[in-house]
Amino acid sequence: MPSQHTKSLDVRTALKEGIHLLREARVPSDTLAAELLLLHVTRRDRTWLYAHPEELLDPQSIESYFSLLHRRAAGEPTQHLTGKQEFWGLEFEVTPDVLIPRPETEHLIEVALDRLAVRELRSSRDPKLTGEGLTLVDIGTGSGCIAIALAKELQAAKIYATDISPAALAIAQRNATRLGFQSRITFLESNLLSAFSSSSHQSLVANHQSLLFDLVISNPPYIGRKEASTLPIEVRYHEPASALYGGEEGYELYGQLVPQAAQHLKPGGLLVLELGHDSLPAVRPLLETPQWTNLHVTHDLAGIPRVISAERTP
Repeated sequence: MPSQHTKSLDVRTALKEGIHLLREARVPSDTLAAELLLLHVTRRDRTWLYAHPEELLDPQSIESYFSLLHRRAAGEPTQHLTGKQEFWGLEFEVTPDVLIPRPETEHLIEVALDRLAVRELRSSRDPKLTGEGLTLVDIGTGSGCIAIALAKELQAAKIYATDISPAALAIAQRNATRLGFQSRITFLESNLLSAFSSSSHQSLVANHQSLLFDLVISNPPYIGRKEASTLPIEVRYHEPASALYGGEEGYELYGQLVPQAAQHLKPGGLLVLELGHDSLPAVRPLLETPQWTNLHVTHDLAGIPRVISAERTP
């Protein structure tokens, strides 16, 4: 709790007490969390925070700050308390309805862009990508971070984004609108690629049926339900189960997604998927079939197999 001299608490003291409170609660990245919550309450930036350590905070800001600190100490994610998370240099709105974008998911974007550029080189075309002539789909878009990052990089591409959750799609659409990409991305409620199936009864997407893509990209649910009890409290109780769990083992959804992607990719089209920390042994065989070629696995900075990618056999 703040000291009894709350009314005269300055920035430095408030931050120091905030870090101490979170450290006592064993909150990961306690200093960063305390900073972000103080920045959120004061509506300032980090430069201001450290340039004005002796500036006094008003009582309402102090009360709000310590209220958020206690919620964070109890397990609520910092991103839910501030309502935002940065990804690919863009600020995304996040709520408990969507998975919080993780830094390691940026590897998905990097791999997709690299492989699209290589594909252009092999075809003796300019590898400087504009997205001209490309049609992409992000499966399980959540906050929209992957689709929107690709829209930022591939300014002429046609982009679709699907999610099974209407609540998630609402967040994704808000993010696309706020960041100026709403006209570039078509958002569809869909279980994986079902909206694009000729057997789909969704009249809203009838004109998208039998569409073929140059890129299918996804960060699918990949945690096993049997692992739920081992997850941090921030994840287990505050992020949507539908975006976390891929089945009892965690890799079940890949078994549905990979064959569907094969049906909806152009010859030579790319499939780029994020992997769970131990899902590679189950997922790699799905792509070691005649339908796929040029299989690559990309490791993250921690050395964990993070992205698997392959081309649809021409």
